[in-house]
Amino acid sequence: MKIIIDNKIPYIKEAVQKIADEVVYVPGKDFTPELVRDADALIVRTRTQCNRNLLEGSRVKFIATATIGFDHIDTEYCKQAGIEWANAPGCNSASVAQYIQSSLLVWKSCRNKKLNELTIGIIGVGNVGSKIAKVARDFGMRVLLNDLPREEKEGTEQFASLNKIAEECDIITFHVPLYKEGKYKTFHLADENFFQSLKRKPVIINTSRGEVIDTDALLKALDSRTISDAIIDVWEHEPEINRELLEKVFIGTPHIAGYSADGKANATRMSLDAICKFFQIEADYKINAPAPASPIIHAKNHEEAILQIYNPIEDSTRLKKQPAQFETLRGDYPLRREETAYLIKY
Repeated sequence: MKIIIDNKIPYIKEAVQKIADEVVYVPGKDFTPELVRDADALIVRTRTQCNRNLLEGSRVKFIATATIGFDHIDTEYCKQAGIEWANAPGCNSASVAQYIQSSLLVWKSCRNKKLNELTIGIIGVGNVGSKIAKVARDFGMRVLLNDLPREEKEGTEQFASLNKIAEECDIITFHVPLYKEGKYKTFHLADENFFQSLKRKPVIINTSRGEVIDTDALLKALDSRTISDAIIDVWEHEPEINRELLEKVFIGTPHIAGYSADGKANATRMSLDAICKFFQIEADYKINAPAPASPIIHAKNHEEAILQIYNPIEDSTRLKKQPAQFETLRGDYPLRREETAYLIKY
């Protein structure tokens, strides 16, 4: 069995040797039809477009993407070609929650705000959005939820319309998949009309997909003070991001909100589990993230501990200094662990 793997997928080398006879590691952008022709399975990230151009004529039977999103997989073509695929839903949801938790604390401190006096609107309440809701409630915030697919299944009682969120929220954060068309279209969900409907000059946060927000409309909203701040981790046209927007956002990072070592280990494990299930392989492997360099945190309070464990300003500063290095900063991201990896002493 031959598997081709994106060479930025971590903690996989020892485990995959128990599954495959031959393993090839390549950068995500370097997957070619010639390379995959005699592969049985691929393990990819978002940088690899899995479509007819790549897959036609190959013997690929299964694709695992070590990501939540799967808009880089042409699911229609795969269906026609008899290629099965799996993503890793929820793998890095705790990592994104950590990113937003820390970002809110930094913003609160810099802007002299009290989070427990503010209302947050969460657009998309799946694995990630649900964890953000808990973070916000733990801060004492009022929380409004918007999720059309869930509202249709579960009823309107616990959900708010986009209009209500636009009218009442001080912070609006996006956690939706990218759908370019159809009933639940999210492409440019935040467009000029959306920004014009905002009433409270909110902070806009996007850790979902860059294309969910219209970049020109966001820039205009920042310039006109229709919104007070933006915290942006995902960008249209990555890695060629809009430099003007990067300069103006409060926090701007290179698509790393979900990049904790814990989230990466989860994604790697889920990808290998999916391959074993599909090919009916029994293998015994363990995938664990490395321990942090300093596993003991000394802090006056929990908020201080949270920012000692992870402060997004460091990632933002690096990107703002070197925007051309977006892909490198993302690909060579330093070890970041979640709170469960630490012992906190007050």
